[in-house]
Amino acid sequence: MFTFLIAIGSFAGLIVAYNTYGRWIANKIFNLNADASVPSCELEDGIDFVPSKRSIVFGHHFTSIAGTGPIVGPAIAVFWGWLPALAWVVFGSIFIGAVHDFGALVVSLRNRGQTVGEIAGRLISPRTKLLFLFALFFALTVVLAIFGLVIAIIFKAYPESVLAVWVSLPIAIVFGIMMRSGVQQLLPMSAISLVLIYLAIYVGAYHFPIILPVSNPIVGWTIILLVYCAIASVLPVSWLLQPRDYVNSHQLFVALFLLVLGLIIASLTGKADLLASTPAITQELPKNTPPIWPFLFITIACGAISGFHCLVSSGTSSKQLANEKDALPIGYGAMLLEGALAVVVILACCAGVGMGKFTKTNTGLLNGAQRASYQPVLSEQTGEPLVYREAWRKTYQLGEEKSWSSFNLTSKIGAFVEGGANFLNALGIPLKLGVGIIAVLVACFAATTLDSATRLQRYVIQELGGTLKITPLKNMYVATLVAVILGGMIAMLKGPAGMGSGGLLLWPLFGATNQLLAGLAFMVTTFYLWRRNKPIGFVLIPMIFMIVLPAWALVWQLFNTQTGWWKSSDTFLVAIIGTITLGLQLWMVVEAMLILPKAKGILEPPLPPQTELNTRLGDSGGRSC
Repeated sequence: MFTFLIAIGSFAGLIVAYNTYGRWIANKIFNLNADASVPSCELEDGIDFVPSKRSIVFGHHFTSIAGTGPIVGPAIAVFWGWLPALAWVVFGSIFIGAVHDFGALVVSLRNRGQTVGEIAGRLISPRTKLLFLFALFFALTVVLAIFGLVIAIIFKAYPESVLAVWVSLPIAIVFGIMMRSGVQQLLPMSAISLVLIYLAIYVGAYHFPIILPVSNPIVGWTIILLVYCAIASVLPVSWLLQPRDYVNSHQLFVALFLLVLGLIIASLTGKADLLASTPAITQELPKNTPPIWPFLFITIACGAISGFHCLVSSGTSSKQLANEKDALPIGYGAMLLEGALAVVVILACCAGVGMGKFTKTNTGLLNGAQRASYQPVLSEQTGEPLVYREAWRKTYQLGEEKSWSSFNLTSKIGAFVEGGANFLNALGIPLKLGVGIIAVLVACFAATTLDSATRLQRYVIQELGGTLKITPLKNMYVATLVAVILGGMIAMLKGPAGMGSGGLLLWPLFGATNQLLAGLAFMVTTFYLWRRNKPIGFVLIPMIFMIVLPAWALVWQLFNTQTGWWKSSDTFLVAIIGTITLGLQLWMVVEAMLILPKAKGILEPPLPPQTELNTRLGDSGGRSC
């Protein structure tokens, strides 16, 4: 019953926050106007600037920001206990994460869809723009290297998920064709698409699991995925990005509904017991575990606040909104929904895993692939299936003899996949099928983040090319190739799990650099409001929080006496990128502090004339909605 109350209380808090705090910011601070001109209409080009329905943009925005961030982060953070993780997700998403996403979206909407890096050049200083673009470049390189690896790991660990993930692409393309042909009834089309995807999940789980026939499947899948995202990121958004994300958003709604329903049933029947499964605050931690302050706040990123979201808000979503009023549900609301997903992940990784730990064994070949069977792991003491706290401890390998660094990415993702499958199993869904449903959900969301990140990196490289006067980099296809090749080179490095796991080298860097980016995005929003004599307290406090804590964590990771990155040649690359990122951030903070006293009430320089901007972007001139 307690698990049920925690879930319902968290969801209710998020709903109340949207209708109070969110509406106050939208109506009293930013004064959203339904009649305001928007970039998608001013610069409509059919590729990136495409005025779209609220539901379509919401689907794209939500699936792009969700990814695996709100899954992996909470799955790691419950090491410190479910209570601090849950508190950070709920209060962080309301007062920090949603404000960050919403602010970046509105500021971009009012600056012709420019990214926060581009806008920083006018709001703060031209030098800040260049520094910000380099910070974005490094952050997105880390994202590309990691998320390709995440999907490859899912495909290797759960081959039953592969078929449905790839089948979803032609389904999305057909959906997009029907959208462009003028079909208005999108929800029934999405329902049919979901039925086909779930059918593919069933076939993949029971009849056609796919294992890549190469010596290193991680490398093989990573290469295939990078080729896919290079193609997807240059296609017009209405061809693949919008229809795929629209369908994926409904896939998440269905999965969340099933997970919450399973959670409720498991809780009310006593099968899932959060209090008996795992400690609220963990006393027994693996050795070398970093301190909860500040590391909780960079470990859980996307579920509470993530700098990557400002890139989605200002990089793609602002170019698709047809009405400024849509910024509230898309910018503020989508982040709260992601917080709800993170709440479910925390409960799945604690109470869900506590329902019993299962192990996957191969029972024979089927269509050239191993057929999987899921059997309960038995207690070493009683011989019975593991339950509650013992199962959770077994999953997370807590104990003095274990090290924080021993927890690999596969186990972190697997905790949610298997814990979520346990919730679905409470509804009568077979465990094998439940594992397939959750694994496909995670892989689809990671794929949307991967190709959205590639598109965003393309924008950043094009902006860098224009700023530094490097003409080839302004070309869409050249910029995309640079983004993919660089991300692929890092992904192919030999990491902790062998060749092709280079993304794992950068994984420890992801949390701090991602959160530093959030602090810098808050800085842009703060300057936007400061120059207009608007209240800034509600963004200034989160800005300071998201600059100080990630910098603190990064300094600890770089220089701590036991495991500091500069102390080992194995972490030399991570140390270099981390130091550069920290330096860029400090430089931008100094620039901002010098300019802030002089900027109050003084508007930034105006945007260039629209014809000049269209010429620079290679646009045909823009059309009106």
